[in-house]
Amino acid sequence: MDGDNESSMLRNMLTAFAAFAGLAGWAGAAGAGLLSATGPVIAIIADDLFVGEAEGHLDGSGTFQIQSRTRPGLNCRGQFTHTAEFGNAGIMQCSDGSTGTFKFQRLTVLRGHGTGSVSRRSMSFTYGLSSIESAPYLKLPPGKALRLDGKDLLLVDSRRPIPANLPVAAPDGGNTRPQLF
Repeated sequence: MDGDNESSMLRNMLTAFAAFAGLAGWAGAAGAGLLSATGPVIAIIADDLFVGEAEGHLDGSGTFQIQSRTRPGLNCRGQFTHTAEFGNAGIMQCSDGSTGTFKFQRLTVLRGHGTGSVSRRSMSFTYGLSSIESAPYLKLPPGKALRLDGKDLLLVDSRRPIPANLPVAAPDGGNTRPQLF
C-alpha cells in the first residue's frame, strides 16, 4: 500500500506540474493582455508637452505611445524594461526621426517618473500619475504651467492671470455683483 500511495502522490505532483506548466506557457504567449496594465503618460520633451499611454507587462517590459499637444503630427513610440539585469530603462523613436533613451524610477508597480534625452534635447516624464501628482517630477519650461481644460491637458503661460469671477462691492457699499476681471 505504501507503494500505491507513493505512486499516487507522484502522479498527482506530475499532474499538478503539467497543469502549471501549461498555464504558464499560455500566460506567456497569449496572456500579455491579461497580465498587463495601462496608464497615462505625461512628458515634457524640448519644452513641448506630450501625452499618451503606456502598457506594462508582468515581466517588467512594456510599450508606450505619446503625442505632442502643440504639433499634432508629432508622436513618439517606445519600449521599456524593468529588470535586475538592465535596470529601469527604455528607448523611443519619434515621427520626425528623432530617437531617445531614458531611465525611470518606480514609485509603485504602476506609477513612476523618469528623465532622458531625445536627440540631445531633455525629457522628463511620469506614468500612472495625474497632472497634479506629476508636477514635482516634470521639468517644465520657464514661465509655463500645466492646466486642465476639461479633460484636455495644456502647457500654458504661468504668468498669464486666470480670469476669476469675484464679487465686487457696489460704489455705494450696497449689493455686490459678480464681475469678470
